[in-house]
Amino acid sequence: MTSVQGTDVDIPTEDGIADAYLAHPADGASRPAVLFFQDAFGLRPQLRSMADRLAEAGYTVLVPNVFYRHGRTPVFELPEFIDPGARPEIFERIGPVMQALTPELAMRDAGAYLRWLAERPEVAEGPVAVTGYCMGARLSLLTAGTYPDRVAAAAGFHGARLATDTPDSPHLVAEHITAELYFGHADNDHSLPPEQIERLEAALTEAGVRHRCEVYEGAPHGFTQADTAAYHPEGDERHWAALLDLLKRTF
Repeated sequence: MTSVQGTDVDIPTEDGIADAYLAHPADGASRPAVLFFQDAFGLRPQLRSMADRLAEAGYTVLVPNVFYRHGRTPVFELPEFIDPGARPEIFERIGPVMQALTPELAMRDAGAYLRWLAERPEVAEGPVAVTGYCMGARLSLLTAGTYPDRVAAAAGFHGARLATDTPDSPHLVAEHITAELYFGHADNDHSLPPEQIERLEAALTEAGVRHRCEVYEGAPHGFTQADTAAYHPEGDERHWAALLDLLKRTF
């Protein structure tokens, strides 16, 4: 198994400094980069361990704190095991911070993350891959459409609000995407109802985007996150297989 080096880094953006976690194989060789977008709970040990697993597979992985405008990590004080059903006040704190991260701000930041990666010795030349979870799946899709010359593959898992009827819905960037996409949707997910799944599929197909969208039966929203009540081991392992397969095809 490849040994991994993980470090905390700071990334200058147009609006400040984003703290982030960088994981890469310890040999220091240049590897393809994966930009990893967090879920709503933010940069925490669970996401660091996921980044380490990707680095073990041979990639240089950057996990930015996308909520950096509201403070450095941890932006929210969270229990070790997160159960929003038992602690509804968690989302009362997180909701306004999520809403403040508009697509415009998020994509301005994504440009800074991509520029930073391009300058790192641990990152191989050429395009990168993006993956995201929950709200991060939305950021992954938007990044693929906003920076098509930089993104060769993009994935999203248990994504929320990917194809709404609002003018800034992520699916509307489909016509600009040149990357291959993969989405693993949660089953019976109120944040991504069947009509949005169909709208996303139609937009990607019409735009000629290479893609695969799958609904993981029985897997709830948040199924990849082992530190939450939503964790679904079968769905998580299926996600890892799909993500690593996409990365292998791309790089």
